[in-house]
Amino acid sequence: MSVPAAYLGVILIWSTTPLAIQWSGEGGGFLFGVTARMLLGALLCLALMGALSIPLPRHRRAWLAYLAAGLSIYTAMLSVYWSAQFIPSGLISVVFGLAPIATGLMAALWLEESAFTPGRLLGMLLGLGGLGVIFEVGGNLGDQAVYGIAGVTLAVILHSASAVWIKRIDAGLHPLSQTGGGLLVAAPLYALTWGLVDGGLPAGVSERALLSILYLALMGSVLGFMLYYYALKHLAATRLALIPLITPVLALLLGAVFNGETLTPRMLLGVAVVLAGLVAYQWGDRLWPARRQALAEEEAG
Repeated sequence: MSVPAAYLGVILIWSTTPLAIQWSGEGGGFLFGVTARMLLGALLCLALMGALSIPLPRHRRAWLAYLAAGLSIYTAMLSVYWSAQFIPSGLISVVFGLAPIATGLMAALWLEESAFTPGRLLGMLLGLGGLGVIFEVGGNLGDQAVYGIAGVTLAVILHSASAVWIKRIDAGLHPLSQTGGGLLVAAPLYALTWGLVDGGLPAGVSERALLSILYLALMGSVLGFMLYYYALKHLAATRLALIPLITPVLALLLGAVFNGETLTPRMLLGVAVVLAGLVAYQWGDRLWPARRQALAEEEAG
């Protein structure tokens, strides 16, 4: 597989996911949309694992990793789908762009990784400032928009906590095994939730919603994850760090072009501050001579 093609594929999939999430709830509601996606995603992932002869390990560390992934898929994605009812799709991607900062902060607390450097502290402050501007924009869009932004922020925290938990477990699983195991945990939880809250098949689901569910099940839940880990294996971390900078911009443009979403100057200001925070978090330490020398020594070692 071409590494540039995998890299581009991750960007395109992650950029289109927020809009597809919004469309998948048309007619059937957000709960049906996310439940159908996860059930189909689990089946597709397991079928692909069988075709590629990739096992599903059942040792203790593996089950802990599946639990960590599954709880994140259930709680974080449920928050995102619920929030997508109230805010433009582009804002979902912008707020989720803060995930590297949240993950870095949690890794510093739980994995004792270095996070409180000058550049990273600046990035955290800018990220929080940008999030504050976005919340202000949400207030202008109405009370429900504020709830939507808060829901995506909660999803970022849950997703980041899961990423650190999985890293701490260190089960050494194949990416597809990790995905399949996580979906096996999450899919029954979604089915149970849908059965308790709704339980009936929707009377009418638009063609666009059905296509979005299929797209999310295949591309978002299976292929996107595979491409990301393939790129992670063959590219430097600094290259992958560009993805959260590119996807929010593309998601905003896609929402404006295909969903008629409005881009206000205040919203663009919030986006710019968030992206500046990500840049500072990833590369800000290179501005300080002492940190630049330390980073050079780490890379040389």
